[in-house]
Amino acid sequence: MSNDSATDQTRGPIRTAVAGFGLSGSVFHAPFIAANPAYSLLAISTSDAGRQAAAAQSYPAARILDTPADLLELAGELDLLVLGTPPATHYPLAKAALEAGLDVVVDKPFAVRSAEGQELIDLAARLGRVLTVFQNRRWDGDYLTVRGLLDSGVFGTVARFESRFERWSPDVPKAWKAAATADDGGGVLFDLGTHLLDQAVQLFGPATVTHAELAARRPGALADDDVFVALQHGSGVISHLWMNMLCAQQGPRYRILGSEGGFTKHGVDPQEPYIVAGGSPLDADYGVEDPEWAGLLGRDGHLDRLPTERGAYPEFYRILAAKIADGGAGSALPVPVDPAGPVEVLRLIEQARELAERA
Repeated sequence: MSNDSATDQTRGPIRTAVAGFGLSGSVFHAPFIAANPAYSLLAISTSDAGRQAAAAQSYPAARILDTPADLLELAGELDLLVLGTPPATHYPLAKAALEAGLDVVVDKPFAVRSAEGQELIDLAARLGRVLTVFQNRRWDGDYLTVRGLLDSGVFGTVARFESRFERWSPDVPKAWKAAATADDGGGVLFDLGTHLLDQAVQLFGPATVTHAELAARRPGALADDDVFVALQHGSGVISHLWMNMLCAQQGPRYRILGSEGGFTKHGVDPQEPYIVAGGSPLDADYGVEDPEWAGLLGRDGHLDRLPTERGAYPEFYRILAAKIADGGAGSALPVPVDPAGPVEVLRLIEQARELAERA
């Protein structure tokens, strides 16, 4: 398949395949691709018989194949490959897809090592392919709310940013996560931490890890499930980030402290559970958070409840479709997520691991 044929969208929707149909493929990718008429979901790969049946039921027009290698054999019939496979596979599969002439979406974490991510960026540039990373939580409603507050200047000078993803999940998963070590991209730092680090850098700029604590608390855990990371941003802001899979009492999702006021927000963006429950991104109430989870803005004694902005995961695939339709890698339009950002996140993860090992 030539570059021209892959990006000439006058021939119809973007011909798309999704590799993997676990949580990533079934909740975060396939529903949004299928809901956007700019795409045609042609194929899905999963080796699990139950997931194959679920994929066939949900997307009867798609070919259901066993492996990502089977999808790559269809490269001449595809424009875009979306990787929702385990982290250790991201680098080799993305490399193979780019070399096969496909544009590529890689789920987070972009790769297991920052050098691999940078190599993929260089390869995509050399081949003239579109490459982006699914950092979907840039479109969480609470993150969009925080972004808007920062842009308004309501906090004055921000001194401290706190962000958490904490869950009560005492049993180690039985799938690939149970067997994955940190070298395989396993552990909560690579999983939820990838989102927290990405959001902190997007909000407050480049940073250095100044302190890191990594622990495996759950019986049988092979990788970290309880992590704290402190960042010093070049902008002067200090970020404290928590990620914990054995948290019996969860702290606020966000707390921001500035010279003029602050913001505290509990709860987690509702988009994932909405899709898991069978909802569609096309529903009128998709992405709308219950008002009871509104954050508190101001200072003690002078607090106002601030409703959360509507979440917007469909924006990722809207922006990507516009990029591909406009000429792909040759277009001046942005990709939804510049992969240089996720590479920087991987460098911060490497810093955190090095600090924790020395402690």
